[in-house]
Amino acid sequence: MPLKGTLRVFSTTQLLNLINLAKKTGVLRIYEGIPSGKQLTLGDGETQIPELLPGEQRAEVFFKEGKLLYASMKDRSGDLTSVLQKAGKLNVEQARQIRERGKSHSDKALALMLINANYVTKQNIVQSIQKHTVDIVFDLMTWDKEPFEFDEHTSLPGDRIVVPINLENVIIEGTRRIVDLKKLEEELPNLDFALKFREAAGDKFKDKDIQLSAAEWRVVGFVNPKNSIRQIAKACNMTDSEIRRVVHALLQAGLVELVKPPSVRPVGNTKKTAASTLRIQREGAPNKQVVNRLIDKIKSI
Repeated sequence: MPLKGTLRVFSTTQLLNLINLAKKTGVLRIYEGIPSGKQLTLGDGETQIPELLPGEQRAEVFFKEGKLLYASMKDRSGDLTSVLQKAGKLNVEQARQIRERGKSHSDKALALMLINANYVTKQNIVQSIQKHTVDIVFDLMTWDKEPFEFDEHTSLPGDRIVVPINLENVIIEGTRRIVDLKKLEEELPNLDFALKFREAAGDKFKDKDIQLSAAEWRVVGFVNPKNSIRQIAKACNMTDSEIRRVVHALLQAGLVELVKPPSVRPVGNTKKTAASTLRIQREGAPNKQVVNRLIDKIKSI
């Protein structure tokens, strides 16, 4: 019988510790919480919390003998091409071509094709998948109320590439990130604000030694007072915690500043893609030459 509950009562960190210590094999599924209208009384006999029933599945994490194998999350592309592109191992055009040619291939078959074609190395694939998996788990460790179940009788689909990961290290790092994230939420509480380039940003971009990560360059490409941070995150396929870290780094580097956008367009319309929601105007940089150099850099990522 699956272990069921809510993250309000049994946190993700506690679940991971249980799976790690008991060397469990199975899948952890986390669902959208739907209020039942009832109240639940906790173990102290006094505290009451709203009862949440499982709705649509939002995430699932697979384990084998206490090790983390694979994780997926709704609205976050987990196919191999998307994972490699997000990790900066493929640029936009390469990813587009690979998706067209590899539609009928499993991730394992596609990986062999990419390695043989010298697009990426085996090390690139392993590191990218590992980062994708642990980043999802880090985000799940910040969830605090959703319904969950752990089923020991479900195995991972055979077409997925898995990289066994020591859970103990993930728990330690995830706990540290939670502390850091709380600080970032205090510094950037409102993701509906926008970004614009600072007046001195032009000089910084002209400096050939400027060091930005692939994620930071992608966000820089969408900096415009008309685009909220939340919309930029959706266009870049980033979570709230990921976009906060990137924006914080850009603020600290003196490249951008926060501004309140003239109007905030809704981002919850599922009929619109990130591209149609954000028809980005790459403007706001200090001069045209800087913008052109910036776009060239982004296209190469």
